[in-house]
Amino acid sequence: MAVGNIYFPQAIGPLIAAGLDASPESAALVVTATQVGYTAGIFLLVPLGDRLPHRPFLVTLLALTGVGLLVAGCAPALPPLVAAGALVGVTSVAAQIIAPLAAGLVAPERRGAVMGTLLSGSIGGMLLARTFSGSLGEWLGWRAPYLVAAVLVLLLAVVLAHTLPTTAPSSREPYPALLAASVRLLRTEPELRRSCLYQATVFAGFSAVWTCVALLLSGPAYGMGGQAVGVLALIGAATMVCTPLAGRLVDRRGPDPVSLVCLLGVLVSAALLVPGDRGGTAGLTALVVGTLVLDVAMQSGMVANQARVLALRPDARSRLNTAYMTCTYLGGSAGSWLGVQTYGRAGWRGVCALVALLAAVALVRHLRTLYVRKGPRPRSEAASQEGCSRASSSWADSSTT
Repeated sequence: MAVGNIYFPQAIGPLIAAGLDASPESAALVVTATQVGYTAGIFLLVPLGDRLPHRPFLVTLLALTGVGLLVAGCAPALPPLVAAGALVGVTSVAAQIIAPLAAGLVAPERRGAVMGTLLSGSIGGMLLARTFSGSLGEWLGWRAPYLVAAVLVLLLAVVLAHTLPTTAPSSREPYPALLAASVRLLRTEPELRRSCLYQATVFAGFSAVWTCVALLLSGPAYGMGGQAVGVLALIGAATMVCTPLAGRLVDRRGPDPVSLVCLLGVLVSAALLVPGDRGGTAGLTALVVGTLVLDVAMQSGMVANQARVLALRPDARSRLNTAYMTCTYLGGSAGSWLGVQTYGRAGWRGVCALVALLAAVALVRHLRTLYVRKGPRPRSEAASQEGCSRASSSWADSSTT
């Protein structure tokens, strides 16, 4: 329910443009503003998960999200809608507070599986949100998804007020110190920085594809509406099965092998998506297969990276998750904007090239890390150890003598 509010505007961008008499590029600002707001909410609000009791905090956030959705559904023009979308993004951070909470309630050897299960729920919300908004928007107009989502989120706030467990805060640090801690952790934890780079680049490509696929399907090659985007997103439901499997693989093999496979998967998806601008059955097949591979790779990579991050400092999981998710959604916001700009200048194939470039950046960094860890020792190190061995042998010989 929380994550879906970030993604359902992607399927109704063309409907918003037509309803508010704006260009598709201008209507895409709603998606970008929502993701930028979400990034700001992660940085500003998620650290409070270490400072405040979870139940009242989460219920308050959901109530504010419901109000923002109501305002967006009643917006008379594009600027108020963009502003309301930003407010919805800021307050829709419940999933990022629940993840550290759950990580602290389970044994370390089950953390990957639990993260995979939670992410599977998030994926379900993401996929159903696009299908829900695309279908409902085609039927009742672009305002209907916002108004229905508002009612559902407010009902969820009431339910969670009675069902969430009571928890005690893990930190008494003041709010400015909590914010500074996330930045400090980025500076001091190299594994956190590495995970942030992987997911930011992959999520940027993911956001670029899903922001532009609505433009492609509504354009001359296909001539479809927002409902087609929702159906295409629903095909990615396979990721709900794959992420728990990825979590169990992380528990058995560690996050690095899973990250490697996922980055290679993003590169493969970029190649598969290239024929998507041809239209017809062949183009639609390319879009279906390519987006499915991209969704599986991105979400499975999220499991691996989040498991790596949340294992670093048990006393600061919300702050670690803040740094990680802030970087991830900064990448996603940049990807949405870059995707629209690239689509306007180079078309769909330019967007595919952008996805491949972003994945290649992360893959090069990952291969470099694996080489440093498992590759041959530097010659200087080998020579130094050989010298030490000779010295030890000489000392032993002299001692024996």
